[in-house]
Amino acid sequence: TTTTTTTTRARAMPVVAFATTTTSSSAMMMKNTTASSGVMRAAVAKAGRVAVVAKASSNPIETIKEKFPAAETVFYFAAWYFLNVQFNILNKQIYNYFPYPWFVSCVHLIVGLFVMAFFWGSKLVEYEQPDKDFLKALSLPAFLHAFGHCLTNVSFAAVAVSFTHTVKTLEPVFTSIGSYMVTGTVYPLPVYLSLLPIMAGVAIASATELSFTWLGFLTAMSSNVAFSARAIFSKKLMAKMSPLNLYNWVTIVALLFCLPFAFYFEGATLSAGISKAIALKGKTEFLSALALVGFYYHMYNQVAYQALGKVAPVTHAVGNVGKRVFVIGFSILALGNQISMQTAVGSAIAVLGAGLYGVVKSKTGKEGGH
Repeated sequence: TTTTTTTTRARAMPVVAFATTTTSSSAMMMKNTTASSGVMRAAVAKAGRVAVVAKASSNPIETIKEKFPAAETVFYFAAWYFLNVQFNILNKQIYNYFPYPWFVSCVHLIVGLFVMAFFWGSKLVEYEQPDKDFLKALSLPAFLHAFGHCLTNVSFAAVAVSFTHTVKTLEPVFTSIGSYMVTGTVYPLPVYLSLLPIMAGVAIASATELSFTWLGFLTAMSSNVAFSARAIFSKKLMAKMSPLNLYNWVTIVALLFCLPFAFYFEGATLSAGISKAIALKGKTEFLSALALVGFYYHMYNQVAYQALGKVAPVTHAVGNVGKRVFVIGFSILALGNQISMQTAVGSAIAVLGAGLYGVVKSKTGKEGGH
């Protein structure tokens, strides 16, 4: 019996030893698996950090924006002023030898198509596809944009650039009236009182403007009506699409409205006008000027939208006043426009009144009451 028990124990020992060895091996495998998982997680995390660093280093512009946000805002305002001044001066120089504002207005928008195609194609601006309902709602603001843009250029061609910009400070007056007529919006009394200096300034400037013509004055006033209505009717669309994409689509549709006007008003003499301009300036210089003025036009509008997105409305309103001061001042210096002291004083009052309106409206609330 003893021998049998000993033999049984002896046989059982290898089994126990095998089980122990198996358990130890399993434990070691689990430990190794856990360690391997930890190593893999660390490697993945490290790779992620490397990818982020690589991405940041591969886009130095974004890195600069993050480190110096104020510098980006300053850049937008500086570019806005520069492009606007360049547009107004070159635009007027073209009209001095090629007085076809309806056709040139179309050129502005056509060049804009190429600019926006570049930004969409390069992914610098994310493309947004509008649906049929959006395009239908867009048609009225686009028509108003086309009409206002063309009329502004007719005014630029007829009178001094400085005078057109002085008259255009009246746009808030028409916006306030239109907002009440269309949506029933009523602003606080200080907003309406701030419009009085604008109207007084324009009246003073118009009385002694040396380049005054009724065509230039009335087209500038009519453009105020068109742009004010555009702002009112496009307000709801801004909630459905980013401002830059909205402006791009307005440009596309507006061009379709501008072309018939250009052919109607200038089609009969356009060919002769182009031939005369080429004979005077040369084909390369003439075409380059048209392309460049169109580029300036589209880019200053695009940068203005980007500047608005970086600052409070009151800051943008003050910035817009500064832009008009720069445009009026530089256009007088570059184009040699002669203005009377009364016109200068009236223009200053109108521009400062527009700034006051922007500040007061921002502080009292943009929406008003009903």
